[in-house]
Amino acid sequence: MQHRTLGHSGAVVTSYALGTMTFGAEATEETSHAILDSYFDAGGNFIDTADVYSAGVSEEVIGRWLAKRPDVRDRAVIATKGRFPMGTAPNDVGTSRRRLTRALDDSLRRLGVEQIDLYQMHAWDPITPLEETLRFLDDAVSRGKIAYYGFSNFLGWQLTKAVHVARNLGWNPPVSLQPQYSLLVRDIEFEIVPAALDAGIGLLPWSPLGGGWLSGKYKRDQQPTGATRLGENPKRGMEAWQARNDNPRTWAVIDTVQDIADAHGVSPSQVALAWLADRPAVTSVILGARTTEQLADNLAAAELQLSADEVDRLTQASQPEAGVYPYGPMAEEQRSRKMEGGR
Repeated sequence: MQHRTLGHSGAVVTSYALGTMTFGAEATEETSHAILDSYFDAGGNFIDTADVYSAGVSEEVIGRWLAKRPDVRDRAVIATKGRFPMGTAPNDVGTSRRRLTRALDDSLRRLGVEQIDLYQMHAWDPITPLEETLRFLDDAVSRGKIAYYGFSNFLGWQLTKAVHVARNLGWNPPVSLQPQYSLLVRDIEFEIVPAALDAGIGLLPWSPLGGGWLSGKYKRDQQPTGATRLGENPKRGMEAWQARNDNPRTWAVIDTVQDIADAHGVSPSQVALAWLADRPAVTSVILGARTTEQLADNLAAAELQLSADEVDRLTQASQPEAGVYPYGPMAEEQRSRKMEGGR
């Protein structure tokens, strides 16, 4: 795996991170520890979790693994998140100072560490003043409870506002953002990617295989069944079966991925991941796995070199859908200019 700096920070992470949303839910503790072992044995160093994953169990599973592997702790970069409900009371959710004080301490305890390397706000909080959240995060850095902080699921204007408020007030700025990003979901390229590039923010894409669609396991017009996420729940979230199956773009992308995978003799997942890992502003792609076999296949993407023509084919097949304005060709022309003048 490649090593890259975490946004504009000096911390170094691998180009593929280990997502742990399955820990304590779809993966038992024994399997979760085996996945962690396999990931670090393959050279990875970046673990991503959240307090809300299995209501804290994911963090506890990682904490018990770290206690068994003291040799790993010094090279592990640990990221977690806070913001979503961990209880039913009004102050059990959000990014207020009161909420985050407890959430951060609880995450430190569950993980069994003295410092969290990257603490992320899991989503925008429309109720808490942004200054209150940023001041808490700056204080947490100063006190050594966290090394860096970032966000997840922020829009472009939210990210830009946070960066400039922090800088203008002399506080530590964010270093990263976790957005949904894949060959099937490229809308962030309209606003969020430019905002990240402008601020030196590293992107940590989640759902890089589009909820499993880019792995090649789903077939056109054949509703999935069995022990897969969509097999168990075809209406599941943003990757719901019917809407994507009905969109011709979905199958244009999948067919292109499969063609390139066949040419290389690799899995479709590896092609999709290799394309994403080299996109502008991307620091580390977050891999989720139920088994060590899934993880091994995904990590093999680090060895795959796509040609310029293959990258172009994937990029063209997956062009995000946009209207005429403000993101279409006419708007792009308005945002550009020739050095020599004229139209």
